[in-house]
Amino acid sequence: MNKATRILVTGAGGFIGHHLVHRLKAEGHWVRGVDIKHPEYQSSAADEFEVRDLRKWDECLMATRGEIDEVYNLAADMGGIGYITANHADIARNNILINAHMLEASRQNRAKRFLFSSSACVYAQSKQKSADVTPLKEEDAFPAEPEPGYGWEKLYAEELCRYYWHDYKFETRIVRFHNVYGPLGTYDGGKEKAPAAISRKVALAQDGGEIEVWGDGQQTRSFMYVDDCVEGLIRIMASQYRDALNLGTPELVTIDELVDMVCEVAGKRLSKRHNTSGPQGVRGRNSDNTLLHKVLGWEPALPLRQGLAITYPWIEQQLRAAGRIRERAGVTVGA
Repeated sequence: MNKATRILVTGAGGFIGHHLVHRLKAEGHWVRGVDIKHPEYQSSAADEFEVRDLRKWDECLMATRGEIDEVYNLAADMGGIGYITANHADIARNNILINAHMLEASRQNRAKRFLFSSSACVYAQSKQKSADVTPLKEEDAFPAEPEPGYGWEKLYAEELCRYYWHDYKFETRIVRFHNVYGPLGTYDGGKEKAPAAISRKVALAQDGGEIEVWGDGQQTRSFMYVDDCVEGLIRIMASQYRDALNLGTPELVTIDELVDMVCEVAGKRLSKRHNTSGPQGVRGRNSDNTLLHKVLGWEPALPLRQGLAITYPWIEQQLRAAGRIRERAGVTVGA
């Protein structure tokens, strides 16, 4: 990319989009950020930030106006496992509208490239029934058996991107996110992912106390630090590869191991109370980065322990600032 690149980031009020805007601006690009809300924790670095409802066709036309070179379409209705398993209709409808309208508006307004943010939720559930899961390759999305709601709409939008290349020669890129974490991410309210939710619980717990963990703690996942995610997005956009690519780390951990890492960072000893009645998602999921490395000559590399050492203090600081952690007679008390 040259320094004159004009870039649109949708979902710029969200976690990944906010970090991406800051990175693109640091590289000297002109950036328009669009979201249904402003960033929660910091003001946006975008040259223009517009609040728009991208479920609406006219709003997508406005968002893509003005000779935009590249569109990073990160806007989505999404959240953690509790949220995406309880809101199939809303999530699927909202995201289908966003993705279809943004793709066509970008084409009509002559954007040069369009990157679609898909998800590891597109992968066949039958391949994710073991905690000792075989890392998922891109072709493992077919035969199709994605997660209900969120996974199905992501998989269809991937196909729509392929159709736009086939029918219109409109340049599209497809990235399948595996779990992303880091500072400025949602950590409360129901839409947070596991590293943030566990960090919040640990921060609020008294040393020697107990926290609730969804599932039996043996379900497995891999987690990618947000800076690695942003680096991957920029590299994928610049690549000549038009099909789906995983973007994640191959460092597989159990949820109990994730809890232990957060406790180590926090300097606390806590016991786990497992709640097996709540949503748990697939039993195991991990990213096979073979194709990503072949295409880019790069893959995410920051170890989970190092990323948590940055993320946990930020979440603890937010909770303290909100008055939810206070000191009493030398004891930390969470509210």
